[in-house]
Amino acid sequence: MQSKTVIIEEHGGPEALKIATRDVGEPAAGQVRIRHHAVGLNFIDCYQRSGLYPMQLPAALGMEAAGVIEAVGEGVTHLKVGDRAAYAANPPGSYCEARVMPAAQVCPLPDAISFEEGAAMMLKGLTTHYLFRRTVPIKSGDTVLFHAAAGGVGLIACQWAKSEGITLIGTAGSDEKCALAAEHGATHTINYNSEDFAERVKEITGGKGVDVVMDSVGASTFEGSLNCLRPLGMMISFGNASGAVPPFSLQTLAAKGSLQITRPTLFTHIADHATCQQMAAELFEKVTSGDVKIRIDQSFPLEDVAEAHRTLEARKTTGCTILTL
Repeated sequence: MQSKTVIIEEHGGPEALKIATRDVGEPAAGQVRIRHHAVGLNFIDCYQRSGLYPMQLPAALGMEAAGVIEAVGEGVTHLKVGDRAAYAANPPGSYCEARVMPAAQVCPLPDAISFEEGAAMMLKGLTTHYLFRRTVPIKSGDTVLFHAAAGGVGLIACQWAKSEGITLIGTAGSDEKCALAAEHGATHTINYNSEDFAERVKEITGGKGVDVVMDSVGASTFEGSLNCLRPLGMMISFGNASGAVPPFSLQTLAAKGSLQITRPTLFTHIADHATCQQMAAELFEKVTSGDVKIRIDQSFPLEDVAEAHRTLEARKTTGCTILTL
């Protein structure tokens, strides 16, 4: 069996993406073979392609997808042939028609969730899960500042916060994106291209600052984000869309009010099989209950993956983006 697979032979821009034909074998113990129906697109794919997150080359790209299990290796008990399934998982390689991969982070997909939604939601939805439930205690009535609130993670986060009584202040780069975030549950929105978001946050909070900042933008928002926190507040830096955060002095955290900071990754949180499956079950419940709706605003054929990367990096997307097969 063979599969079209997107690979890179060297780090670079979207032009480095190539489609190759690779053999797909049989799953060994602890593995499954899955045939994809849809594939998710994420900023981490761009980081790996560009070399911000260096990879051993040549390398296949892509971290999430949804499809049907075609074969199951020895010892795999939570999946069987014919099951609908979705995942966000290492190793990369989801930009393909079919693949053999470790089974531990592949999750049974409820019938009520489409393959397209499954492919779009796993990495972004599980990220939202760990931001709100596993990083720092956040309860009803708390206030969170969320950057890029109209993006794939952002629109899920807006809905998640609303469903749990959390005040979410969302930033975005245009009035249209701010309106989209508000439509999905953001309590307040800030266009950071027309307003100073740190000053606006202080106005909204009566000078107190927010309990938590969730920042996937990175370099361009980092300092302002720290200035938005209340004393003892938590800064969660979980991405680098505008570039990596430069080195800074820990004394800065003391001077700004004994602040806390963390740089988590999804793959640490889902490394344990049982934890991953439980997180996915809680995410699926958010979606099937109607608390969270997965918005897919961009769809590209697998052959147009380079254009998909260009669109994502140009910040021209809203909601989730998928590749179709």
